[in-house]
Amino acid sequence: MFSNLRSLIFKLDPETAHNLAIKSLKFNFVPNVLDVDKNNPLFKTKLFNKDLENPIGMAAGFDKNAEVYNSLFKLGFGFVEVGTITPLKQYGNPKPRVFRLVEDEALINRLGFNNLGSKNVVDRIKSNKQTGLLGINIGPNKDSNNRFEDYLHCFKTFQGLADYITINISSPNTEDLRSFHNELKLDELLKIINMEKKILNSLIPIVVKVSPDINDQDINKISDVLLDNNIEAVIISNTSDSTRDGLSNILKHQKGGLSGKPIEEKSTKLISKFYNILKGRIKIIGVGGVDSGKSAYKKFLVGADYVQLYTGMVYRGPNIVGIIKKELRELLLKDGVKNYTEIIGKKRES
Repeated sequence: MFSNLRSLIFKLDPETAHNLAIKSLKFNFVPNVLDVDKNNPLFKTKLFNKDLENPIGMAAGFDKNAEVYNSLFKLGFGFVEVGTITPLKQYGNPKPRVFRLVEDEALINRLGFNNLGSKNVVDRIKSNKQTGLLGINIGPNKDSNNRFEDYLHCFKTFQGLADYITINISSPNTEDLRSFHNELKLDELLKIINMEKKILNSLIPIVVKVSPDINDQDINKISDVLLDNNIEAVIISNTSDSTRDGLSNILKHQKGGLSGKPIEEKSTKLISKFYNILKGRIKIIGVGGVDSGKSAYKKFLVGADYVQLYTGMVYRGPNIVGIIKKELRELLLKDGVKNYTEIIGKKRES
């Protein structure tokens, strides 16, 4: 059914189509999602000691300004992450800045943290109590003189409203943001956040979102920093600005972050490498090319505790959570398990 609608949607500019989707959800034009696996014990789990109906989350980037998170819960998502949100409102990079690579089932974006700013989003969340587990993804303004202060401002602003806070150090569309992958700089940032957390007597879980474009040495150093700072979870991974091999679409060389099927294998291998080091001490949220039961299954097998998606919904439609659960159920039943968590980390990727 969605395939017929998709051809019409894809006639629109990608950013226009996205804005239309947000407006549709905002005004409760939510499709009736047939979810035969709702409350299926195969998928029940906990995240930060809170019950989830399933481990499939909406990644940051879709609901940038926290407008439709409750509508996304209605679509079946087990948890939703909004943002990235910066202290001050910013337009982002010039348009066009989102590109569909249909043959590759991918997107390239160079949005650049376009959002309405922390105050606007705080007011919105306060007036629209979340009906599920809500994460807030934070980052610095592009022209900030002190990015440490920007992260700290957003942390203080949102720590009382969210179920967890994600520190985004990995967008390729904000110049030099990925310098926070340096272990000394990352350690300094997380120590500042943890100090403020202690001052505020806050118990909010902290999550860090990393780039897929890091090497084995980076993985080891980042893992050590995350463990040393008692970080509760790591999101693996953001979009890639280096993976372009094998793409078919003429737009493949557009500057920006690549998401969707072409980074599935890359992110899955990265999850495995982090899992081999972290050994369950930090939760892993796997992102990159999740659009089916099989793609989620592969990420669980190599060590992901949960998955997130965004591009997958662009190509498979608003019923994607139901589709993934149906396909995943069949795979799990073949394995003879009672809950998906039984397969986490059962396979190692080289």
